[in-house]
Amino acid sequence: MVKWSLIILAAVILGITAIYLYIRQVWFYRDPVRIPPPGENLILAPADGKIVYIYPFNTFNKGGVVSEKLGLPIRITEITKGGAQDKSGWLIGIYMSPLDVHFNYAPLAGKITDIIYTPAVANLPMVDLWEYIRLTYFRKAVNLISHRYRLVNERLTLFIGHEHLDLALVEIADKFVNKITCFVKPGQEVVKGHKLSFIERGSQVDLVIFSQKIEPLVKVGQQVYGGQTPVCQFFPCKGEENKT
Repeated sequence: MVKWSLIILAAVILGITAIYLYIRQVWFYRDPVRIPPPGENLILAPADGKIVYIYPFNTFNKGGVVSEKLGLPIRITEITKGGAQDKSGWLIGIYMSPLDVHFNYAPLAGKITDIIYTPAVANLPMVDLWEYIRLTYFRKAVNLISHRYRLVNERLTLFIGHEHLDLALVEIADKFVNKITCFVKPGQEVVKGHKLSFIERGSQVDLVIFSQKIEPLVKVGQQVYGGQTPVCQFFPCKGEENKT
């Protein structure tokens, strides 16, 4: 009886280990085909994950969003670590759990105008254990706007220029992230859904849209898929009015 119990226990351990290794070494690196939906005025999700916040920012609060917990504006440039000062637009946060595809995609066609890599002395954890369980396994949104990691963790910011607006993708590393691999260079033209980068393990992508002339098409808590799910619709206008 003891012998069979040990055999069953060993089989269970081996099975769990095999599943873990498959998820970590194979499933995590999957590269599904993504076909962008039709629609010239659509901005697509840059990554798979859960929408954890949607905030407008404007020149009245010096180009920042207000954290309810801190009660103070967070400048968009503190998140992007570069780019335009005191502009208006929208900030959309997407949390990528270890179960999500971790490739990042171009939300719209345009040119890579700049890439800024910002190292960190030490990355802070994005979430605590309960927040991690809610986001990863219960698939419930957690508002992460006031967490310190958003300002201090390692990140890669890609700026994309489009005919009617500019935007930035801020790829923020979690405490246990190994690396961020970038596939594009400044000056390179990209099409909608173009693979831009790969970020290891749990992480986050902030989509910064430097225009207020958009309509969000998603809600906090919604699951989105990079290069596939429309998150916003923008409204072109004459001249450069929408870039102010």
